[in-house]
Amino acid sequence: MKKELINPREKYTSEKFEDQEQEGKSSHQNEMYPKPDCGEKSYKGTGKLKGRNALITGGDSGIGRAVAIAFSREGAEVAVHYYPEDEEDAQDLKKFLKEEGKDILLLPADFKKKGEAARIVRETYEKFGQLDLLVLNAAQQISSESLEDLDIDNVEDTFRVNIISMYESIKEADKYMPDGSTVITTTSVQGFKPSTNLFDYAATKAAINNFTINLSQYFAGRGIRVNSVAPGPIWTPIQLDEGSPEGTVPDIGQGTLLGRAGQPVELSDIYVFLASDASSYVTGQIYGITGGDAINL
Repeated sequence: MKKELINPREKYTSEKFEDQEQEGKSSHQNEMYPKPDCGEKSYKGTGKLKGRNALITGGDSGIGRAVAIAFSREGAEVAVHYYPEDEEDAQDLKKFLKEEGKDILLLPADFKKKGEAARIVRETYEKFGQLDLLVLNAAQQISSESLEDLDIDNVEDTFRVNIISMYESIKEADKYMPDGSTVITTTSVQGFKPSTNLFDYAATKAAINNFTINLSQYFAGRGIRVNSVAPGPIWTPIQLDEGSPEGTVPDIGQGTLLGRAGQPVELSDIYVFLASDASSYVTGQIYGITGGDAINL
């Protein structure tokens, strides 16, 4: 019996996206067209994370939403952090999972404010009684055409949201995580192959690479595994508005070897793998899901 194979270039649309933008710095998934596929219909759980207690930062949309759906369907209790302006996306996710009989904990927090990343870790532990799975995924991406246009206030905010919040979160989580817990960070191909319009964003992603490997060494003695996922161009709200240069949205992903942007659901399995016992001999690693772009330290 022969299995009919699916050409990965054709699994999702390879056509250019329509140029689009949304008002404000925070874009909303429900207003994107086409709407990103976060596994709402396609991801099937098999109980790989039953009994686990997870916190996912930046979990209301895009990659974080896909991870939240996957973890929930794999049996984990899930807390989702989101930027307060993204309330609509967060409530949509909660409603969607509620219809499947899963109730997630929503935690609004602005990581530009000191102490917020620690607070949500503490509140997750207080709600679940244990925190053993931490996905540090929240990010801000603002494109700048030139150094002259680079806003230093935005640079500081990007570092606070993308990497300083990770230090805050893990410092607090260290108090609660039992031996054998798992930490997963989200870095980017930008941490290896930076674009000149993303000076600050790319620099934070390079810092996350170092943070991940260093943290894996720190926690190794307790059997706490720390790994990272490095996405390439994925169709998520971060790409819109200030996340990409004007007029470039239609070309997102077109330059990859597979000739298209990735969809958030295409990362779900790797996060589940890294969170589960299937990856028990994996720590200090960075997995590229890039459509073909190489990642190298």
